[in-house]
Amino acid sequence: MRSLTDLPTGNTKLRRNQTAFAITALLGCSTAPVPLLAAQDTSHATGHEAVQFSGTHDSGLYVKVHLAQPLKMSKLKPGDAVEGTLARDVYSADQKLFDGGSGVRLTVDHLERRRRIPNDHWPGVIKIFTPRHENYPVFKTATVTQSGRDHAMQVSMITVSRMRDVHALPKKIKGRKSSGDHGSGVVTSEPQKAPTPTMILEAWLADEATSAREDEQAARPDVTDLEDLPAGAHCKILLLGDVSASKSKPGDVVRARVLEPVILNSKVVVPAGSLIDGKVVKEVPPKWLSRAGSLYFTFTGLTLPGGNQIPITASLSAAELDERSHTKIDSEGQLHGERPGKLWMAINLGVSAGIAKEADDTFQLIIEAIVSTATDASTAGSARIIAGCASGIYMATRKGRDVVLPRFTEMEISFDRPVSVKVVTRPGTSGADAGK
Repeated sequence: MRSLTDLPTGNTKLRRNQTAFAITALLGCSTAPVPLLAAQDTSHATGHEAVQFSGTHDSGLYVKVHLAQPLKMSKLKPGDAVEGTLARDVYSADQKLFDGGSGVRLTVDHLERRRRIPNDHWPGVIKIFTPRHENYPVFKTATVTQSGRDHAMQVSMITVSRMRDVHALPKKIKGRKSSGDHGSGVVTSEPQKAPTPTMILEAWLADEATSAREDEQAARPDVTDLEDLPAGAHCKILLLGDVSASKSKPGDVVRARVLEPVILNSKVVVPAGSLIDGKVVKEVPPKWLSRAGSLYFTFTGLTLPGGNQIPITASLSAAELDERSHTKIDSEGQLHGERPGKLWMAINLGVSAGIAKEADDTFQLIIEAIVSTATDASTAGSARIIAGCASGIYMATRKGRDVVLPRFTEMEISFDRPVSVKVVTRPGTSGADAGK
């Protein structure tokens, strides 16, 4: 399948309709079965099987791949192969398509320049000199090997980075400090695994017919039960839009998609592909004097694939972020940027010293040009004062770290209150085989 940027421009109306459908599919909305972007058909590929599923489900898939070895993306060339394994199961709505650990092979189609993803890694002075665009390899197809069979799908790469898990700090017990509370936002009771080079892909699969298994299940009578999801239950979700302390505002909508089904009493209570809606409650952008920003958002609504909307109260409990990100999560689920480190301060001090030197020399030249009797000795004191003021102003106006969560950030939420969900099951299905 061609990416949205590769669509022909001759038919504007068709392109507009195709783009709208792709976005709707990614958000998990129910739509009528229609061809997705009318791209190339992979079902005839020799030695490959095109996986098919109903178009009424979410057609935009989240694929997370652990790479076999670190790669320099800008060094890849067309035709180069990249191999790895699926970091987690791949779902289409509540249907599991691929198992985590399955082999993945991608081939570079061509290279293109993309805008860099915003980050909170470096101070603003470094970002000024950092190119806003970078070369990225473009992958159009991927092959997933599962149970000895190859399955083809169209893909579009979102990002490549080393990821680490950041967990909310455990709540403090009165009179005793929690062993995990070290102010870092990372649970330290267990050894942290070394960050793994990870590729995030958006994928699409062929949509031509509903499988025989789905037809058989649809013919069976449904059974509706009421299940109570207890407070403290966790749910893996995927962020569907960028949020940050510097750009988000209170009241802004935060939308996510459930990555894995939530199973209770051998029943799928919250199917994969369900939508989670929330809003930004509080944001503090980075401030002068190197004060970091913070961001707090909660989740208030759950929309099941069938369209049922359920009010919930849930907060952030963990997030998977770039290893260079300096963000922590407090016990209430609020995100905080960490204080500038030694390297951050060393960079700002070095720039400050350069500004002071330039201000000193410039001021002396200006005074000597205006006053003919002025000398370096007579203007040295005033120049140092001006240089000190310029340096001080620069240091005072430096802003702290931002809190940046880009689109497709994998997160975990915790339900703060019990939630009653009507579970629709069919005879012969259970939580064990719901994803098959």
